[in-house]
Formats: sequence, C-alpha cells, structure tokens
Amino acid sequence: MRRAVSFAVAAGTARAVYEGLRRLPRDARWTRTNHAGRQVDLYAGPAVVLGTAAGSGSAPVAFAVLAAGACGAYDDVRGDHRRGFRAHSAALRDGEVTGGAVKLLGIGAASLVAGALLKERPVDKVLAGIVVAGSAHLVNLVDVRPGRAGLAVLALAAPGLLRGSTAAAPMGAVAAVLADDLGESTMLGDTGAHALGAAVGGAIAAGTGRLGLAAHAVALVAAAVRGECAASSRAHPCE
Repeated sequence: MRRAVSFAVAAGTARAVYEGLRRLPRDARWTRTNHAGRQVDLYAGPAVVLGTAAGSGSAPVAFAVLAAGACGAYDDVRGDHRRGFRAHSAALRDGEVTGGAVKLLGIGAASLVAGALLKERPVDKVLAGIVVAGSAHLVNLVDVRPGRAGLAVLALAAPGLLRGSTAAAPMGAVAAVLADDLGESTMLGDTGAHALGAAVGGAIAAGTGRLGLAAHAVALVAAAVRGECAASSRAHPCE
C-alpha cells in the first residue's frame, strides 16, 4: 500500500508541476536542441525533482533529491560545454567554479549527509553516500537519448520495491513524464537525471546491508571512471 501511495504522489506531483511549467512563457534558459535538432524544454527536470521528493517518504532521500536537482539546475542554466572531472578540476585550479564543479561538490556533499542520516555505522554512512552520489552520476551518464535515463531509472529502481517503498517515488515521477520524453517534447536535463539517480541511490542505501553497499559502490565508481574516460580527449587515452 505504501508503495502505491508513494508512486501515486510522485506521479501526480510531477505531472502537475510539468503541466504548470508548460503553460508559462517559453524561457530560453530552459530550452535545448536535442540530438535530432528539435527544440525541447527542460521542464521534465524540475517536475520529477519535486515529484520524487514529495513521494519519497524519507527526509534524507528527499534532501538528496532536492540538492541534486538544484545542482543539476545550476548546470542546466549556467553550465558550458566542458565535460569530465579533469576539465572541471582544471577550471577550479584556475579559480573558476563551473557548473560541473557545483554538481561534483554539491551532490557529493549532500549525498554524504544523506548517507549519514540513512545509516548508523561510520563505514556504512560513507558507503551509502558513495552509492547516492554514484547513482546520481550514473543516471546522468546514460541520459544521452530520449527516454534513456527514465527507462534506466525504472530498471534500476524496480528491484528496490521488494525492500521498501522508497524506490516507488522515482519510478512514479518518471512514469509521469516518460511519454513526453520519448516523444521528444521535453527532456530531464541534468536537473532531473541527477535527482532521479540520487533517489535510486537513496533507495538502495536504505534497504541494503554493508556488503551490498560495498558492491554497489565499487560498481558505481567503476562506471564513473569509465564515464570519465569517455569524456576525456584523445590526448588522454584511457586504454
């Protein structure tokens, strides 16, 4: 029953926010040209952030979702073409705070706070934080085509339904906007992808023991390293 309520609250909130944003005058800051050259809005992002937070039923997870969404929104509005840890680290060394740096530091810190609130033992707190941050990064990595991130969230979160209701919220929020995403009228952007990933990570952290957390953390770090390799230039080969 709690799972159904969480799903419904998240889906209803996300859809209401999305429809409300679509009625506003088009804002160039929240408009992108997608892979097919079509103009699409980024309104699905804020919609799933608020929907997931509303339906999560967990204060630590809601906090991570809102923080990840806020950092992603900053990058959506203020970010540039630079990608990868190396590029943003280099900018930081030069005194420039990029959108990617905001995401890296902000989501990382918020994830550690969420992990500390979700778990009791120090090692578990750190592992949970890595899982939340790593999941946020992973979902953003796969957000390269319409619906890709949303479908990934559904696949990643579904097993969590067996352990509790927390995983139902990102699934409900995604379900509310997935058809529009697949139809190429909107996209999640960094706002939505990072927030949904944080929610999935929070659900994993909340319902998984130390060994499971460690396994997830290792896999997510490996995915992040692979993603960094893909983002690096040919001058810095990963092989």
